[in-house]
Amino acid sequence: MSNQQPAVTFEEIRALVRNLPGPDLDAGTAALQRERQLTKPAGSLGRLEEIAQWMATWQGQHPADLRRPRVAVFAGNHGIAAHGVSAYPAEVTVQMVANFQNGGAAVNQLCEVADADLRVYELDLENPTADFTQGPAMGEEECCRTMAYGMMSVEMGVQLLALGEMGIGNSTAAAALCLALFGGEAADWTGRGTGVDDAGLARKIAVVEAGLAANPQAKGDPLEALRRLGGYEFAAIAGAILAARVARVPVLLDGFACTAAAAVLFKADRRALDHCMVAHRSVEPGHARLLQAIGKEPLLDLGMRLGEGSGATLAINIVRSAVACHAGMATFGEAGVSTQG
Repeated sequence: MSNQQPAVTFEEIRALVRNLPGPDLDAGTAALQRERQLTKPAGSLGRLEEIAQWMATWQGQHPADLRRPRVAVFAGNHGIAAHGVSAYPAEVTVQMVANFQNGGAAVNQLCEVADADLRVYELDLENPTADFTQGPAMGEEECCRTMAYGMMSVEMGVQLLALGEMGIGNSTAAAALCLALFGGEAADWTGRGTGVDDAGLARKIAVVEAGLAANPQAKGDPLEALRRLGGYEFAAIAGAILAARVARVPVLLDGFACTAAAAVLFKADRRALDHCMVAHRSVEPGHARLLQAIGKEPLLDLGMRLGEGSGATLAINIVRSAVACHAGMATFGEAGVSTQG
């Protein structure tokens, strides 16, 4: 990650959230009208119909187009990894980034199947965030700079953005962030992540509790929660979501950590994630609770908990199928099919 990102402040980000563009109602209405004329019983394609209308509404065009999907995976390291909150050491983040670059990870195979462009963004992996049990994970300038870096990942021509993350310790950060944003108990949000044993789970819960105790300011302001309890990949994902909204690019969110980053924006404005769908429900227990809190129904529920954008990438072909059916099916009039019983 370059240190030469545009200087922004939390106040500028708050202003951006307040002024995000809304849905293109003309495109959405056109999609709804066409859907009613297609050669099928009303509602018979279920959520595929909803997806087609969502794509048109947030691309701002009808019919929607999906020839150029992008998968963006943000990788960051966490100071809290030193507490033994993961079954793997922090060095694995660097090693997995190399695996992504060499084409050896699950997300690489899923991108090939989805005909999606994969971009992996390393976020200062040699310098993890600070240990949030002792104070804020990031300074405001650091957090804003990382959000700006995430914004720059949304390039011209991308028609759907699937977001993911990699970072040893980030399910603990996600749990702490959700606790600050939505309340409850640390145990409500904390799961086994990479597969820690009972002792490891107890350590994670203790770290989440300590993080909130050390950062009480996180409870009153979602951006403060992000900088104090999140991580570089969380900040970059939040920035990418904002830039996608401005650029009229619909977004697929991956699992627990990715959705936790998005939830920061939801707490700032309940409409900020209207251009986003959640691709899948992770088996990480906090994810189901989080989806309920932000009012999102995932597209898939396959027992996955890998991260790295795998669920979001898998869902690209569902979106592509919805768009293809909507644009390619004949209407009753075109096919000469009677609508009368």
